[in-house]
Amino acid sequence: MTSQLWESHEALRQEFPALNQEIYGKPLVYLDSAATSLKPRCVIDAVRSVWESDCANIHRGVHTLSQRATKRYEAARESLRRFVGAKSSREVVFVRGATEGLNLIAATLGRTKLTPGDEVLVTGLEHHANIVPWQLICEATGAKLRVAEVSDDGSVTVGAVRAALTDRTKIVSVAHVSNALGTVLPVKEIAQVAHERGAWVVVDGAQAAPHLPVNVQDIDCDFYVLSGHKLYGPDGIGILYGREAVLSTLPPYQGGGDMILSVSFEQTLYNELPYRFEAGTPSIAGAVGLGAAVEFLASLGWDRITAREHELLAAGTAILEAIPGVRIIGQAPEKIGVLSFVVEGVHPHDLGTILDREGVAIRTGHHCAQPVIERFGLSATARASLGLYNTLGELEELGRAVRKAQELFGS
Repeated sequence: MTSQLWESHEALRQEFPALNQEIYGKPLVYLDSAATSLKPRCVIDAVRSVWESDCANIHRGVHTLSQRATKRYEAARESLRRFVGAKSSREVVFVRGATEGLNLIAATLGRTKLTPGDEVLVTGLEHHANIVPWQLICEATGAKLRVAEVSDDGSVTVGAVRAALTDRTKIVSVAHVSNALGTVLPVKEIAQVAHERGAWVVVDGAQAAPHLPVNVQDIDCDFYVLSGHKLYGPDGIGILYGREAVLSTLPPYQGGGDMILSVSFEQTLYNELPYRFEAGTPSIAGAVGLGAAVEFLASLGWDRITAREHELLAAGTAILEAIPGVRIIGQAPEKIGVLSFVVEGVHPHDLGTILDREGVAIRTGHHCAQPVIERFGLSATARASLGLYNTLGELEELGRAVRKAQELFGS
């Protein structure tokens, strides 16, 4: 089905029901996939089928519905294992999203491994979810947060990371792709230089996973996190990949059901990986839906996905650069899927409101990445972010709507 859909992009678009609507009487142009992606029918159907047919708790029931739900949940884990290239399903922990995954790592790895004077290194373009948890754990342990610099074009080089590393660096936590600028970081090379200094490596893959093939063994990171809702899957679900040799040394993140082998008032014995980190009833339908999403992407083929998105990014860049008064923020040599820009004389929030009236959905603000926006002397940008369903015609509509905003503001 999907290979035939790819031959007709319009047929592929029809797999996303949310696109079949009008906003203020105009066809929806959805350019906010970095915030959350639209969902294909296969994901919607997978979630619905769990609730309709297999609505039961997992891992603890002997009845048929529980057995079926458990089988589908664990099949989804295996799909995610293949998707990120993990060695074992024991290394794939279901979490609520990348944010919870990063908090889990900070609360376990950070709390048990950091001592006063140790350092955690991030980069200047991180999402708040890869800054604040480390600040909290540094405050609790006496460690220090250090930052690798962002270049004027919005890139972070291996040299910048190497320069920020010290003998006290214990954890290096970096984005694979910047949500604010679209910059692709050289995570494999960063992992290499970090490991040379004996540091653990954490990669925030929330923005990379929808656009690039991910192989955690090739990157050689110790941890990798992603969110389902950015990956054409449900919200409230994601995964934490943890290298088994490291993950197995960490204490539980939360206590409750299913993360234990036995409990008494004197002692608790914890479950094996990955269940030790999955306390309580998980998002069962969410996990199944996320499994359907990554199988959907795999069936389309990464070569085709990346080629089309690079084509769209180049076209969108050219369209915006051709408009006087428009400045694109972030021109790194390696970037994907994000056009962050400002329009002279038009505040980003006003621009977003006008574009919405034209049926064009974009994001405005600091994108939960305030430090990097301020690095460029700004408080906010407009951000158009791409998904595999977008078209050249939609990017032309973006350009037309921006010009209309300029006319309304006389800029």
